[in-house]
This record gives sequence, C-alpha cells and structure tokens, in this order.
Amino acid sequence: MSGDSRQTAGADLPRIFDRAFDPLDASVAQGRIPGGVLGIVDRQHGRIIREAGAAQLEPVKRPMRTDTWFDLASLTKVIFTTPRILALAETGTIDLDAPLISVLPDLRQYDDDAWERKVTFRQCLGHQTPFPAVEPIYTYGRDPDLLRAFVLQRQWPAGQPVYSDINFILLGFALERLSGKTIRQMEPGPGFAFRADPGSAAATEKCTWRNRVLRGEVHDDNCAALKGAGHAGLFGTASSVLDYAEGLLDGSIASTEAIGLMRTPLSPTRTHGWERPHEGWSGGRLCSLQTIGHTGFTGTGLWIDFERGRAWTLLTNRIHPTRHFDSGIAALRQAVGDRVNEG
Repeated sequence: MSGDSRQTAGADLPRIFDRAFDPLDASVAQGRIPGGVLGIVDRQHGRIIREAGAAQLEPVKRPMRTDTWFDLASLTKVIFTTPRILALAETGTIDLDAPLISVLPDLRQYDDDAWERKVTFRQCLGHQTPFPAVEPIYTYGRDPDLLRAFVLQRQWPAGQPVYSDINFILLGFALERLSGKTIRQMEPGPGFAFRADPGSAAATEKCTWRNRVLRGEVHDDNCAALKGAGHAGLFGTASSVLDYAEGLLDGSIASTEAIGLMRTPLSPTRTHGWERPHEGWSGGRLCSLQTIGHTGFTGTGLWIDFERGRAWTLLTNRIHPTRHFDSGIAALRQAVGDRVNEG
C-alpha cells in the first residue's frame, strides 16, 4: 500500500475508512488476493480511496494504484444496462411489463407458445425468469452474430428463477436492437470504457482458451465471444464507480423514477437490476434496509446506502492468475461492509 486519495473528508470518514480498509490489507498480506482498491464516498464528508497490493503478479509484477482500471464484470448490469432500460421505460419506448418479443420478435420465433416469448423486461431485471444460472455460450462458436442468433433461438432448459446472465444478455440485445448499435458502439458513460490500457489495468485470469493473462480486455467468456453484451464488459476505476454512486445518491445521474425503481423490491433479494439486503448478502449485516448493491465475478462490488448517504466500492483482482483458488472474497466483502457501517 503506497498511499491514499482523500478529497474533503470529514472528521469521521478517515476513521471509518481506516477500519474498513484493514480487511483488504489483511487479505493481501495473507496472499488471498493480489490487490485491491477501496473507495468510500459520503455526501457530507467527501471521499477516500486507497489501494493495496499488486495489479498484476504474472508474468510480471505491477503495483496497484488508486487509478487502476478494473474489469467491472457484472457491475455492468447496474451501471450500464439497468439505467438504460429504465430510461427507455420512462420515455415509453418499452413497457417493463411487456414481453421481450415487443423488441425482440424473433426470440424463439419458431414456437409461438415457447415460455421464453412470455418473459418480460421487469422479470429479466429482477432475475425472475426460468433461464439457467450458467451457460458457456462461448463454446458454441466465435461469430458474434451467430451467437446472438443462438441465444435467441435456443430452447432453453427451464428451472426455478435464479440469478442468470442470460437475463441481461437479452436486455443488452434489446438495447442493440433499439439503438441500431452494438453494445461496444454505445457510449459507456463518464469515466467508463469497454476496454482499458493493459499497462493501467488490473490483470484478471490466465485464460485457458485465449492462452494469455487478460489485461484491459474483458474476462467474461460469453461477453468476449459476443464482442460486447449487457451482462459484463464495462471497465472503470474506483473514482468512476464512486462518481456513479454519488450521482444516484444526489439524483444527478438518473431520474427520480429510475432511482426509485432501482430501490423497489421485486423479490426478497432483488430490486430492478440490483441486489437488496438479505441474510448473508455481500454488503454485510449492518447496512440499512435502504441499501442496494451488486458484485462482479472478477472481484468487484458496489454498495449504496441511501439512508446514510454513503456508498462504497471494493475492486479487487481476486481471480488473478486463476479463479480456481479460495480468495475469501465473500467474507472480505462482508467484513468491509460491516466496518463501513458499524458505530
């Protein structure tokens, strides 16, 4: 750890930050994760960002910085896709309770009675569909147009509602269809991008099918094969993630209606796009019930507590150089969240 960035922090925030940073520092010291960046913003007391450990270990070692770019993975769902879908609903371009076929009429087009044709935008936002949790779409080919056709025409096995990337892949298809652009041709938002300079990015995994350590290119296999998707692919820094969170806290980055929907429960664990507090959730035990959050597979996370006017992001490279290792990321996230909110 080489330093921190403190911007107009109040008297209490440095104390809160120091205790919240300790679990991250300990995880790095124990070799559980290579490195990470913690950032906290408080509407009354400013923000603090601090880094620990290494941005890369293999094949060369690079130090972590407060401005290191991270593959945000599933934070793409809440920073990029969700606000765009909600904005389209607000203008009347889509109806959240209408089926996806209102925009994607070719979804399971050879079977009018297919259950996939009844799935709505709102159900996808809240992961209330029968789509499977995991599907290795990338193993079916490398042509992104054919893979899109595969996703749209596949007879998906139906199960109980679970968190599924397919929901947001389809929402991303809807954004593409309505805009006439691919995801990667769209504006990613202030401070974000769909790739990053390898020398400024935290390394992720040594990919077994791309045969290299990934730096600045998307880790998610399906997003890589689709060449952009609604469930993953966004890159950002701790500052850009906190800027987005602060924009939700003060209402400057989205409408009151959209922010309200992001906070409106759709199930015991989900809102429109986001996760909400429940037993064992990533934000810890002490956040208020007015908190929303989300995590990313690469080791990222963002939590926003509207009652306290506070948000925090923990960005790590916990899958570098491999995901097949117990990084303890779940316990780390909860420990940081509890220390952000205790006392």
